[in-house]
Amino acid sequence: MAENIRIALDAMGGDNGVEVVISAALNYLKKVTDVSIILCGDESVIHPLLPEKIPGNLSVVHASQQVEMDELPSRALRNKKDSSMRVAINQVKEGHADACVSAGNTGALMATARFVLKMLPGIERPAIMTKLPSIQGDTWVLDLGANVDCTADHLFQFAVMGSELLTAIGETTNPRVGLLNIGQEEIKGNEQVKKANELIAASGLNYIGYVEGDDIYLGDVDVVVADGFIGNVALKSSEGVAKMIRYKLKSAFTRGPFSKLAGILAYPVLKAFARSIDPRRYNGASLLGLKGIVVKSHGGVDELAIENAIAFAKTEVQGDLIEHITEKIAKHINNRNGV
Repeated sequence: MAENIRIALDAMGGDNGVEVVISAALNYLKKVTDVSIILCGDESVIHPLLPEKIPGNLSVVHASQQVEMDELPSRALRNKKDSSMRVAINQVKEGHADACVSAGNTGALMATARFVLKMLPGIERPAIMTKLPSIQGDTWVLDLGANVDCTADHLFQFAVMGSELLTAIGETTNPRVGLLNIGQEEIKGNEQVKKANELIAASGLNYIGYVEGDDIYLGDVDVVVADGFIGNVALKSSEGVAKMIRYKLKSAFTRGPFSKLAGILAYPVLKAFARSIDPRRYNGASLLGLKGIVVKSHGGVDELAIENAIAFAKTEVQGDLIEHITEKIAKHINNRNGV
């Protein structure tokens, strides 16, 4: 790992424009001394937005194309070989950067990263993983949409990758892994889930068995494994519930003069609560299973959220995530096979 961590940042990706991405990069570099950022994108757009005195740990690599947020991944892969996204990923492939961060098109990012970086040995498919707030800290969930259909082997591989990510970044030394199901009884679940349950149980991971949707927020499990269809539904449902709670609270405290007074008195508590579930603090999802570190930021976010995605990429580099997964996947496969 390089002493100075190098992050390739897709400057053109996201819904809110290049200005937000560049502002986030500049703000982040003011807070750290051990990171350098490579802005990948159209130089004619980027340079006018930079300060007169460009920080020494910031550089620009030109990219003549941009992947649109609604562009088909196959088209982006085939026709956008000089896109800011592709150039950022190439920086990792060529050893010029230790990690890539993009707020761009998720499907295109996954397809391009898989094509350019390739998969780690023993891993068949990449998975998207992020953390969600729970009663006791955070719960990490994967896959969040990269793989709609999964085999039992894929779910087993996700379990290993999720466990090793938490170990690599120092969250816990022995993560509790659970498999998302419609119940905790052995008879419940489809055949893929039942088979995955057997594989993960024999792997040597700290496997606690089946978990249900509410367990994600109760804090009794560190890593929750699901296929991308179920994982994405769980994520989007959670986001909807959070928005509903925010709306209901605001409505309740603005109903009348006494409600407004109560809101003023409760403001410090409400502010702390809002911060604890602020989605910007949880921005940054890992694309696990690749021969390189790639972090996906939400597209429609502000500077703080993008800064958190950059910081998460730095943490993964510091934890030697790729080496962790490469080393451990073979071990857990051998345990599973009784070798």
